[in-house]
Amino acid sequence: MAAQNPHLPRAEVLVDTDALRHNIALLSGLAAASGAQTMAVVKADGYGHGALHVARTALESGASWVGVCHLEEALALRAGGITAPIFSWLHVPDEDFTEAVSAGIDLSVSSLAALDAVIVAVNRTGKTARIHLKIDTGLSRNGCAPQDWPELVMAAEAAQRTGWVKVIGVWSHLACADEPGHPSIDAQAKRLTEAHALAVDAGLRPIRHIANSAAVLSRPDLHFELVRTGIAMYGLNPMPPGFGGDELRPAMTFRARVALVKRITAGEGVSYGLSWTAPHETTIALVPAGYADGVPRALSGRMEVLLGGKRRPVVGRVCMDQVMVDCGDDVVREGDEVVLFGPGTRGEPTATEWADTLGTIHYEIVTGMTRPRVVRTVVPVGGA
Repeated sequence: MAAQNPHLPRAEVLVDTDALRHNIALLSGLAAASGAQTMAVVKADGYGHGALHVARTALESGASWVGVCHLEEALALRAGGITAPIFSWLHVPDEDFTEAVSAGIDLSVSSLAALDAVIVAVNRTGKTARIHLKIDTGLSRNGCAPQDWPELVMAAEAAQRTGWVKVIGVWSHLACADEPGHPSIDAQAKRLTEAHALAVDAGLRPIRHIANSAAVLSRPDLHFELVRTGIAMYGLNPMPPGFGGDELRPAMTFRARVALVKRITAGEGVSYGLSWTAPHETTIALVPAGYADGVPRALSGRMEVLLGGKRRPVVGRVCMDQVMVDCGDDVVREGDEVVLFGPGTRGEPTATEWADTLGTIHYEIVTGMTRPRVVRTVVPVGGA
C-alpha cells in the first residue's frame, strides 16, 4: 500500500505561532489594564514549545520581559539574540554568575550567600548586577525566610550604594492561585507587600511581582508592576471552569503517521503481555510513537487518537517506540496522519485529557514533549 503524507515526520510536535500570539496578547492585555508589564516564562524549553521561538513571539505580542529558571537557559536566549530583560531565578550554591552578570541577566537573590556570589561576579566583570530579592511568602520553596529578610535587604541596599548591584524587584510565588478564594493567596500578597515596604523604607525602589498565570487571569489586584505568564501563554488554562481563561488556545499538537496496517483475526492478542485480545476480526494500525517519544506507558488501554477523522482506541500496552490503534473495518492507510493530542478543535484528545486520565497536570504533558526523536515544527512556517 502506497504511503500517504510522505512529507510528515515519523513523530512531530507542531507549535502554533498564531495561538501563542493570541494567548500572549490576551494575557499582556489583562496586565496592561492593571498598569503592569508582562514577563513571558519560557523555562523548560518554553514548556516544550521551544524557548527561543516562544520568547521572540512573546516579545512581539505584548510581553516586555522573559523569564527562565536556570542561567543556562538565560544565556542561551541572549546568544539567540534576545535583548529584552531576562530574569533567572533558581541557582545552585556554587553558581558562577560571571557570564550572567556580563550578559546583563536579571538574577534572583534569596540569601546573603547568593548576594555575595553575585558580588564576586561583579568584581570580576566590573559591571553592576541587576537583582531581584525573593521573599518566601508561604510556598516554602526558594526565597528568603521572613526572619532573615531585614538583614538581606540591608545588605542589598549597601551593595547598591557601592554600585555593585541595582535592586530591580522584590518578588515571590503563589502556592494556590489556581484555587480561587484560597486564603493563602491574600496571606502571601500581604507578606509580599510588607517585605516590599521594608525594602522601600531602606531606600530601595524595587518593583513587585507575584502574579503567575492563574493570578493574571483571576486577581488583577495582584498584578502590581509586573506579572509572570507561564502555562496560560501556551493555551493551557490553570483555572477551574468558570474562573477565566476560556479564550486561551492550546498551541501544541502531537502527531505521528501510520507505519503499518494489518488485519488480525478474532482472538489474536496485541502488544506486550497480550493484555488486549481482538473480540472480532479487525484492522490494526501501528503508530511509531511510544513512551520514548512522550506517550506515557500509563495510558495503556486508556487513550484514543484521531485517525481518519474519528477517535479510535489505542489497544494493548504502549511500547517504547509504538502504539497500536483498533480501526475496526474502516479503511486506513500507511502514512495517514494520527493526532495523539492537540487543541481539541477537530475532536482529538487534548493534553488536558491526558493529564486528567493520568491524575497529573497538563504542564507535565507538554514539558515532556522535548524529545530527541520528535521533530518540532513551527506553524505557520516562517513564524516568529
